[in-house]
Parts: sequence; C-alpha cells; structure tokens
Amino acid sequence: MSFLLGREIAPAEQPAFLAALGRAVRERTNLRPDVGLVLGSGLGGLADALDLEVAIPFGELPGWPPATAPGHAGQLLFGRLAGVSVVVQQGRFHLYEGHSAGFVAQPVLLMARLGAGVVVLTNAAGGVNPQFGAGTLMAIADHINLAGRSPLTGPNAPELGPRFPDMTGVWDAELRSRLHAAADAEGVALADGVYASLPGPSYETPAEVRMLARLGADAVGMSTALEAVAARWAGLRVCGVSLVTNPGAGLSGAELSHAEVLEIAATSGPALSRVLARFLGDLD
Repeated sequence: MSFLLGREIAPAEQPAFLAALGRAVRERTNLRPDVGLVLGSGLGGLADALDLEVAIPFGELPGWPPATAPGHAGQLLFGRLAGVSVVVQQGRFHLYEGHSAGFVAQPVLLMARLGAGVVVLTNAAGGVNPQFGAGTLMAIADHINLAGRSPLTGPNAPELGPRFPDMTGVWDAELRSRLHAAADAEGVALADGVYASLPGPSYETPAEVRMLARLGADAVGMSTALEAVAARWAGLRVCGVSLVTNPGAGLSGAELSHAEVLEIAATSGPALSRVLARFLGDLD
C-alpha cells in the first residue's frame, strides 16, 4: 500500500493496512510480543538493553515513511527485555508531520495484531505543574486530548474494537501501580499526573500553559493521547510515563527549544529505562 501524507484512515480501513504490515513483519521475525513499548523524543536508549532479534526501519514497512522528528530513530525493534518478548517502537509519527490521526495510531494497532496485550507509551513533555521540574518522571494517570482529532473517526471496524469505547480506565490503574513499585525498587522518584496532548509543532504560549493548568493538566506534549485511545479501543491495556524535560512556557522565563528536550532526555532517560526494565521483569 502506498503512503499518502495526511490521508485520513478510518477504523474500517485499518484491518487491510494491519494485515499488510503484519505480513511484512512476519517475513522478518516470528517473535510474538507480549508487550509493546513506544519510546518518545530522546528516549530511544532503552533499546540498548534489548536482546535484539531484528530491527525493521519504518521505511521498510508497507505504507510507512521514515521518521522525520529529531530524536526519533524510526524503527521497530523485536527482541526480549528483562525476559519479556517485546516490540519497541523507537520513535513515532506525529500530527505535526502532516500525518492523520489514524496513521499516528497505526503502530500500536500493529502491536496488538502481532500479539501484544500491554502497551507502554512514553514521551518527553513540558511541565505544567510548577512542582514538576526538568527531569521529573510522571506516570500518566489520565489524559486530555486537545489535538482536535481522533483515530476512531469514520466507519468503525467492529472486529478491532467497539464503536463507542469507554475511556474511563484508558490508563490502567494496576499497571500504573506496578510502575510505581518498579520505580520504588530502583530508587527512582515517580509522580502521577495528567498529560495534555496538543498537535504542535509550536510550543505552547504562556497563556495556553495557564489554561492547561486550570483544565487539570500536569504535563503537555504533542503525542500519546491518540495512541492511547486507539490502543484502548483495540483492547490493549495501557500505561505510560512522561519525562518532563522543561517547565512550560512562562513558568521559568526561559525560551523553549528541542535541543533542551533532547539534552534532558539523554540525562534522565536512563532512570526511566531502569524503571521500565524492572516493570517488565516483574510482569506476571
């Protein structure tokens, strides 16, 4: 299937795309992942701990282009981490790159098709809660989707998920508790908070950060919510962690830059990697 930038993908179209993607993956590996992990900006270092079986660049999968976002390697990694079979999405697709909501969510749907029952979503985020300074790790307790888009728009695919999926428990409370247990075991501080998702690519204005705080957000970024919605729709259990890389606009008086995001991610990413490895190793 050819890649069309920005082409909307309705849920009813996903089975055909996923079938083609699944065949392409199975030509390279027979590994059946139990867990899928999505690694956000600058957080690809977890891949170094992976007992790697095969790496598949995005551009070698049907309908997928190479990743373009800085700090995103753009490949699917298959192997074992802490004894658990995993598929790791090293980098992701974003609305701000011109992709549709259905396309942004397609990788987590592929993880479900390949056998994963759990997906762990990570991201680099800006701090909205003034108590969350650079380097804070925040387990995602809930999200606010302000992207104005949904991966579920259009005719439904009932074989994948219901027309009106309940989002009450999209962020699995038991898995979040296990993340906290893993963080405690590793001596890593882990907060809880609400993640707000905007489309980007501009960072938020100070007024928007104040608005987000009043709406109940603790961190803000340009990803994750659409993937969580699609994963929940498809029956996956979802958990995730945001790495706060900088205070939101207006909280520190400093200008924001992606270079700063990558720098803090490189510094604090290893702690998150330890937590996730422990979390996987302790899964039943």
